Amino acid sequence: MSSATSTRRDARRNHERLLTEARRLFAERGIDAPLDELATRAGVGAGTVYRHFPNRDALVRELYEAGIEMFHELEHELVATETGWQAIELFLDRLSAWVAETPYLPALMHRMSQIEPDHRPGMEFEGVLEQIVNRAIDEGALRPGVTGVDLNVLVNMLGSLGQFGGAALPLRPRQLQVVLDGLRARPDSVPLPGPGIEFADFHEVAHNQKPGVTVGSI
Repeated sequence: MSSATSTRRDARRNHERLLTEARRLFAERGIDAPLDELATRAGVGAGTVYRHFPNRDALVRELYEAGIEMFHELEHELVATETGWQAIELFLDRLSAWVAETPYLPALMHRMSQIEPDHRPGMEFEGVLEQIVNRAIDEGALRPGVTGVDLNVLVNMLGSLGQFGGAALPLRPRQLQVVLDGLRARPDSVPLPGPGIEFADFHEVAHNQKPGVTVGSI
C-alpha cells in the first residue's frame, strides 16, 4: 500500500469519526458546542478538525446533507413496498426514530436556513410522499384527506419524544401504534377538520423555526 493511499484512508477514517462524534456532541450540547471538544472526543488535533471542516457552518452543512441523503435512500424503499400502507408505516417509523435520536435537528435546520436561505432540498420529496399517500388511500387503507404534510407533522410529534432524553425513546413504538390506528380508514371515521397546508409552506415553517422547537422535516 502506498503512503498516499494510506493517508487518504486515514483521512476518510478521521472524517467519519468526526461526523460520528459531532452527532453525539451536538445531541448533548447543541450545535454551538466547542469544536475543540469535538477534536478531543474524536482523538484528533484541532488542526485536523479544521482541515475537514474549515468552520462550523461547513460541519452543519455536511450533517444536513447527510440527512438529505438518508431521505433519498428511504425514498427508494418507500416506492418498493408492496402496499401504500406499508410505505406509510415505514415512513413514520424510520423518520420519527431519526428525529427522536437527533435532538439538535431543529437548530441544524434553522442554521441551514441562515447559511443558504434558498437551499430547499426537502421539496424534492413532496412527490413521493403524495404518491404513497394516494396509493394507501386508493387501497382503502388510509383515511381520506390525509396529506404528505400530515405525515411530516406526525413524524415531528413522535420525534419530539427525543427532547425528553433517552429514557423517553422506548415510548415511541407505543405512540407510533396509536398514530397508525388513527390513520387507518374506517367506516366511522370523522372527516378531518379544515384544509391541510401546502408542502412548501410547511417546509418554510420547519426551517425558520426558533431553535428549541421540534420540527424535523428536511
